[in-house]
Amino acid sequence: MSMLTPSGMGGKYRVTGNAYPKMRPPRRRGRFVAAMIASVVVLGLFGWGALQLFHVFNGKDSGDTKANAAPQNPTCSPAPVPTHTAKLAPMPQPAGVTMNVFNATPRGGLAKSTADELAKRGFKVNKFGNAPPGYDKKVSQSALIVAGPAGEAAAREAGTQVAGSTVKIDPKRRDKMVDVMIGTAFSTLATPADAAKARIVAANPPPPKPSCSPSAHPATKH
Repeated sequence: MSMLTPSGMGGKYRVTGNAYPKMRPPRRRGRFVAAMIASVVVLGLFGWGALQLFHVFNGKDSGDTKANAAPQNPTCSPAPVPTHTAKLAPMPQPAGVTMNVFNATPRGGLAKSTADELAKRGFKVNKFGNAPPGYDKKVSQSALIVAGPAGEAAAREAGTQVAGSTVKIDPKRRDKMVDVMIGTAFSTLATPADAAKARIVAANPPPPKPSCSPSAHPATKH
């Protein structure tokens, strides 16, 4: 009988051998991992504190960073000066506007049909035909109204008849004649009701809006 076999036990329950089994305590990995995490946190806090002390002794603090990173306020520059005169001349009635109607598109017949309709609305049509070389097939908008300084008010009146048209003042022109250059975006003349609304806007154009650009806050010294 082995010394490990209790008294009275035998047979298949007999324990043999001459060495005691070694009983090891369970490994505590959880505590080890928690200790490692705590050490890392402590080291991180220590490093952060050291960095703050470095900034303080060098005359910097977190307030400077926040001041520099503050959102920017927009600074508005003055509104652009309009191309027309400061005081707009009163717009004439259609009977007081003499115009030339030119077709600047590849489509045929637009000059005549447009001139006929404008004549029905009371405008005086001097002539119609293809646009001069400087404008032929170079007008992308619905219409370009060209006039000299003396015809600026008449040009605005003519522009009310074509939605999306723009007025161009040629300083070299001395007459009051207005040239209506029909562009590629042209489809039809504005309805009389829409033309009347456009006339109100053209007679009292809104002032141009100022352009705004962001500007940084001045740095605050501590």
